[in-house]
Amino acid sequence: MTRQLASYMVVIVAKTHINTTRFRSELTDFVGFLKRPTLGPRTPGRRAGSSVSVDWLPGVSITRLLQWAGFLWALNLVFLGPIAVMAAGAGGAQHRLNLSAIPWMMALLWAPLVEELVFRYSLRRLAHVLWLLPAGIVVMLNGPGWSTGLLLLAVLLMCWRPKASRPLVQRQGKTWRMLLNYRRLFPWVFHGASLAFAGVHLVNFNLHQMAWWLMPLLVLPQWLTGLVLGWLRVRRGIGAAVLLHAIFNGGPLLVVWMILRLNPGIVS
Repeated sequence: MTRQLASYMVVIVAKTHINTTRFRSELTDFVGFLKRPTLGPRTPGRRAGSSVSVDWLPGVSITRLLQWAGFLWALNLVFLGPIAVMAAGAGGAQHRLNLSAIPWMMALLWAPLVEELVFRYSLRRLAHVLWLLPAGIVVMLNGPGWSTGLLLLAVLLMCWRPKASRPLVQRQGKTWRMLLNYRRLFPWVFHGASLAFAGVHLVNFNLHQMAWWLMPLLVLPQWLTGLVLGWLRVRRGIGAAVLLHAIFNGGPLLVVWMILRLNPGIVS
């Protein structure tokens, strides 16, 4: 009975932390994290443990995720978005989005899941990178389909194996030295993953003869988004990053869909 009561108290305290932690505090932590990315500590309120189930549970309220999405939308709309638009105009690049066929499934399910697996899952599951990264890249480059869907399912099942619940590396011998080396290199790994995530989104554009030095400006919004998603993955888990990714993608598409509903002649 005492042990059960203690577990209830832990849940209550965790929920209290989730509800009372201010967005401003998380934003401050995010800015500090960018200066020196580290593997810990976890955000207050997240369930303790390194199991797969804990990693995939969001562990954060929808309200907080909407706050982060709103933060990203605002910065992209006011600052980074206009820079990307000016760069596209100067270089003659055009976005590939087909307004007559909004890719809901790609934006809300496929891209968040696949891209988080490729660019951020291994940040805390380094032992999986040798098999997950090649398989994930194949899925990402080939897009939705029967074969890639089956491969993605296989990747997810591999992630959920019992061995996947083990920590990053165990504190003994060579694995302990590997962890120390990885901790030292982690800032480079984190920022490199964020830059790679942004760079991949250049495929969303018809670049034509655009100068190479203008290309990074096209994906500034994705770069910032990748930084936030990476921070969220490390602090809360992969589930929270996937969910925020889907919300972030869905917002602009919802606005486009509403505009098209009000004025269908835009696409004609």
